[in-house]
Amino acid sequence: MTAGPTPLTPAAWSALQPAAVWQHFATLCAIPRASTNEALLRERLLAWAAAQGLAASADGAGNLIITKPASAGHQDASVMVLQAHLDMVCQKNAECAHDFLRDPIAAVRRGDWLSAEQTTLGADNGIGVALILAVLEDATIVHGPLEALLTIDEECGMNGAKALAAGALRGRCMLNLDTEQWGEFYLGCAGGVDVNVQRKGAAQPLPAGYRLCRISLRGLRGGHSGIDIHEERGNAIKLLVRVLQALAQRGPLRLAALQGGTARNALPREALARVALPSQAVAALPEFLARQQAALSWELRGVDDGLSLTAAPEPQAPVMASVEQHIWLASLHAAPHGVRRMSRQVLGVVETSNNLGMVDLDAGGGSCNFLVRSLQDEGAQALAEEIASLFSLSGTPVEICGQYPGWAPDPDSPLLTLCQTVFRREFGTESLVKVIHAGLECGIIKAKYPDMDIVSFGPTIRGAHAPGESVEISSVERCWQLLKAILAQAASAGKATTVSHVRT
Repeated sequence: MTAGPTPLTPAAWSALQPAAVWQHFATLCAIPRASTNEALLRERLLAWAAAQGLAASADGAGNLIITKPASAGHQDASVMVLQAHLDMVCQKNAECAHDFLRDPIAAVRRGDWLSAEQTTLGADNGIGVALILAVLEDATIVHGPLEALLTIDEECGMNGAKALAAGALRGRCMLNLDTEQWGEFYLGCAGGVDVNVQRKGAAQPLPAGYRLCRISLRGLRGGHSGIDIHEERGNAIKLLVRVLQALAQRGPLRLAALQGGTARNALPREALARVALPSQAVAALPEFLARQQAALSWELRGVDDGLSLTAAPEPQAPVMASVEQHIWLASLHAAPHGVRRMSRQVLGVVETSNNLGMVDLDAGGGSCNFLVRSLQDEGAQALAEEIASLFSLSGTPVEICGQYPGWAPDPDSPLLTLCQTVFRREFGTESLVKVIHAGLECGIIKAKYPDMDIVSFGPTIRGAHAPGESVEISSVERCWQLLKAILAQAASAGKATTVSHVRT
């Protein structure tokens, strides 16, 4: 049997190139940085900036801004903003004991890929942060004045960017380093809005003659709820609700609990339900679940091939009232999930979608969350209101909140022209210009700075927002080469000409 990969040693980290970028990423892997828990990392970076002789400060929200003077002879160049976010999506497999508030990320190498086996890696957006930190400490790079904006709480609602003061930045050109396909420049992204549903009920005792069982649905791939939504991967919540509905049609069933998903912006990989069945029905449950697993596996073949449905006994517990159970299961069964509309303006790109990302119910009620995305802000709002209307039929309270704007593409962007020119020169091939069906902070920042010229790029990352997340090592090195070359080209334009005069 081939031995599995082992976590990287300090020597293995040092062997990765570019060394400065990977050493910063190793530090990020060592410091827990879940959304809303970036304080320790922020304090470390403030101390690091002071040691580098760089001016740094944190705003009221906790965003970090670090400035670096221009390299010699380029003091008159326009200020360039480099932007990424400090937090990461924290997802792990059910059997994994990792504590994202305490434990370091265990990165492993497989050839040209760096990954985490049982958790997310945090390459989204740790590599972007590492690239920026490497630029800030490198005295050999040619560049104009730099402002590094490292935001907090991006993954749970972009709250850092939302709280950024309109006068916090001097620069009017920005490179966002939070996309996940090398060779592509992103010029637009989806906006989004959350739909939070909450309903209270009254628990009832377990009926006489009933036994409690746990039904678990596991083994799905999960992934990013924007970037991967078009692949029609399984949603563990939706699939398990289908199983429960089918089980209820066979005979009496009482629901005690339903949990699934752990992040609003990740496709749910696992879900579990605690159900009470008459004793005679419990014996037939494994056979029923085997048939359901076979049917769902056939439906998801080639997309999600690892689905499993299992049952296990549970200790006695209260159950939902029958009417509450019907409302929840029927509503979740009917609720939309997945692609609603493809864009007519940007071919091949999803325009509007929805992710039923989390549900947490017990006998006394509970909640669920939907994250709606759209390239059209009106489209996101319309779908959010449709979901709210569904739950309103049962009088269930719904909150539509956390709206953030999309980033409208500007095909005449001077910064894009500069980036394309540099890419062609450095790599001898053409780059691609894309619009992404994911939330980037660019739209929020653009709303605060309407005259900001923004382009986004990054290395190739696979499986973001899911355990097994991986980043292509060689693409990080190419990103480093490209970032340095773009900064040098922008600096050489000078204040008098600005990047607007750099044309192909």
